[in-house]
Amino acid sequence: MAKHLAKPPFDLTVWNRTSEKADEFARDYAARAAPTPGMAVRDAEFVVTCLPSSREVEEVLTQPDGILSGLATHSILIDCTSGDPATSREIAAMLGARDVGFIDAPVSGGVAGAKAGALTVMVGANEPELARARSILEAFGKKIVLCGPVGSGHAVKSMSNALLAVHVWSLSEALAALAKLGIQTDIALDVINGSAGRSNVSENLFPERVIGRAFPKTFRLALLDKDIGIAKKLAADAGVAVPIIDLAAQLIHEAHEELGEEADHVEAAKVVESRAGVLL
Repeated sequence: MAKHLAKPPFDLTVWNRTSEKADEFARDYAARAAPTPGMAVRDAEFVVTCLPSSREVEEVLTQPDGILSGLATHSILIDCTSGDPATSREIAAMLGARDVGFIDAPVSGGVAGAKAGALTVMVGANEPELARARSILEAFGKKIVLCGPVGSGHAVKSMSNALLAVHVWSLSEALAALAKLGIQTDIALDVINGSAGRSNVSENLFPERVIGRAFPKTFRLALLDKDIGIAKKLAADAGVAVPIIDLAAQLIHEAHEELGEEADHVEAAKVVESRAGVLL
């Protein structure tokens, strides 16, 4: 995403918690590296954050020499973190008191979408601020959707990833049951992908990553655990019963604990395999 913002007409300064990454990026692209978040955002009209969770966003905002120390009046903070709506609204209120705008803009499309500048961006904002920031979002996003006021983008993203979790786990279970019946899972998956049960998970993730045993590291299971937890809480706060999401949240959390912090989200299939005593 930063590579797309390192091109004209943008003037980009970057900061990373691992300073070597920012320095390397600045050497390779038309950007400057700053030693602190506050220095990175000084005089910037737009600030873009993309961190593991809203907790880290708050830390980078409020730490000594953090973003708050350098934000310019009338600038806009665009948070592409897959965060939680309540924290987003708190951040928006805090920034609003300083005459700074806030947009929650989580993205979907994976590493491939980010490289191609073709991400889907789920926006929580008011329309005037989105209009100001649209050129920034269009640098890395192909589909930009205003979901509602601040927090709405994060709400939609959490539910979207809850469905991702359900698809990964349920497809793993279905294939495990078929394997137990003696059916080749590659054949079963080919049939599923030509039938009503197909999904992005079955069509684009499982053939290479599970059946082909590639399991690349593209999106950590720990982050999927966080996201479906947000979705579960949102539903509970809204008074909506979501038993399938609740169960998926429990199972994904168990897989996270079993496989550790660095496992990819699709590796949850390995836990299903282990429990079923089969290899997909």
